[in-house]
Amino acid sequence: MPKLVLKVGSRPPWVGLAAAVWVQIAAGNSYNFPLYSSTLKSVMDYNQQQVTLLGVANDIGESVSILPGIACNKFPPWALLLVGASLCFLGYGVLWLAVSQTVQNLPYWLLWLALCIGTNSCAWFGTAVLVTNMRNFPLSRGTVAGILKGYIGISAAVYTVICSMVLNDSASKLLLFLALGLPFLCLAMMYLIRACTPASGEDSSEHVHFIFTQASSVLLAIYLLSSTVISDTVSLSGTVSYILVAIMVILLMSPLIIPAKMTFFPAKKLGPPVYSSDDLVGSTQTDPLLTPTSSSTHLGNFHESEDASDVETLLAVGEGAVKKKRRAPRRGEDFKFREALIKADFWLLWFSYFLGVGPGITVLNNLAQIGVALGVDDTTLLLSLFSFCNFVGRLGAGAVSEHFVRSRTLPRTFWMICAHIVMTISFLLYALSLTSTLYIATALLGICYGVQYSTMVPTASEIFGLKHFGIIYSTMALGNPIGAILFSALLAGYLYDAEAATQGGSTCLGSNCFRLTFLVLAGVCGLGTILSTILTIRVQPVYQLLYAGGSFRLPQNTNY
Repeated sequence: MPKLVLKVGSRPPWVGLAAAVWVQIAAGNSYNFPLYSSTLKSVMDYNQQQVTLLGVANDIGESVSILPGIACNKFPPWALLLVGASLCFLGYGVLWLAVSQTVQNLPYWLLWLALCIGTNSCAWFGTAVLVTNMRNFPLSRGTVAGILKGYIGISAAVYTVICSMVLNDSASKLLLFLALGLPFLCLAMMYLIRACTPASGEDSSEHVHFIFTQASSVLLAIYLLSSTVISDTVSLSGTVSYILVAIMVILLMSPLIIPAKMTFFPAKKLGPPVYSSDDLVGSTQTDPLLTPTSSSTHLGNFHESEDASDVETLLAVGEGAVKKKRRAPRRGEDFKFREALIKADFWLLWFSYFLGVGPGITVLNNLAQIGVALGVDDTTLLLSLFSFCNFVGRLGAGAVSEHFVRSRTLPRTFWMICAHIVMTISFLLYALSLTSTLYIATALLGICYGVQYSTMVPTASEIFGLKHFGIIYSTMALGNPIGAILFSALLAGYLYDAEAATQGGSTCLGSNCFRLTFLVLAGVCGLGTILSTILTIRVQPVYQLLYAGGSFRLPQNTNY
């Protein structure tokens, strides 16, 4: 019986994961819009509706990642990061010219386009590091997705600390930092993020490495939340502010400890693990054509006859008498994009995700107005609470789903069901319009919003494979901007303005400002619960095949 060899993961994947942390912080640059939107409004003399439309441009640019999804299969990661750095420089550079009044009277359409271009760098940054690291750690997809999405979740807090403690809350300085600092950072990380020999999962210390990375991100999140609260309540000197920022930078560098440890204290090598062809999902018999050598690639133009013996098949292949006809992939194997697009599972996952992140982004975009309408004077704590809980949901969903999928073959989409149910409850709490329930609802919604992100990413890769994961993930991510347009701009924005008009002003106060919006969004999440339940029932057999015995088993036609 032929043996298939999977090489043991080494230091390079962990170097790439540590570098990806910094790129993910850069990929959260779209979260900065609230930090400079007020200055942009006053400098350019915009009304609230114009600012709201700029917010839509911010969401569209961040989430439209079709082009980077296609490019990640055609170009190396550094090329995607280079494009992202260029977009970041161009987009935020134009915004800086407007806010600093270096160039006056720039047209509205140009700033709207510039914001789309600048925030689209998020898509190029995020796709490059997510796809690369998912392929470098194919046996720990949930954990990796949770870590990377978690760092994006806390990037807003990182920028808040930088803006308040280093840039003196200057919108002009912040935009200059985004235009120059982020491209420089990503160019520095460009050659560290690359495709490596996939980690095998056999290294006994790998689990400990992931736990350390998760723990360091939790420590960073707690530190950022504490620093934000302290800076808002106590006047800090310049020296103390710089010390706090330096500690933040050290915490961001903590994932580098893993490759450093592997360099100076290498583990004893036990040799590569060996798997038989029976270990591959979908294998029911020994395949004489399945060998680890490169010569197997020359057999791609031939097809085995079902009734022929192995020897007859090989002779026929050698003579060119039998041609290979590619069978349709099964769930869990590598799908091409057009093959995935016609599957019910694809659209069930898309709508389940859309019906979760759409309501979540609506609250995030309007959280300041929600707080003001319900009598909260300072909404900074609300925003910090949502950001922290969003991080907890992203990181926690990755770790928890990874545990249960291995121990009980529980589909990750089960956690989407739970998130939709809790989100429904959260919107009902919002509709009560009580200050006492406002913070509880915000915390619950932030967690569930993060869960939706970290659940969708590995689920898409497990159902449709990693070979074309970039374009499949990018299409799933369109649920975010579409949700922002439908639920935030059209639903919440229209109802808010209508209620404000009845009050005779542009600012709405009272429970009626968002109550109908919350009730509609509760119904939307209820529909999401139904769809994610159907999806979970459908994909249960896939997870039983992939994770039978508590370890991930690579599908037969996997090639990445």
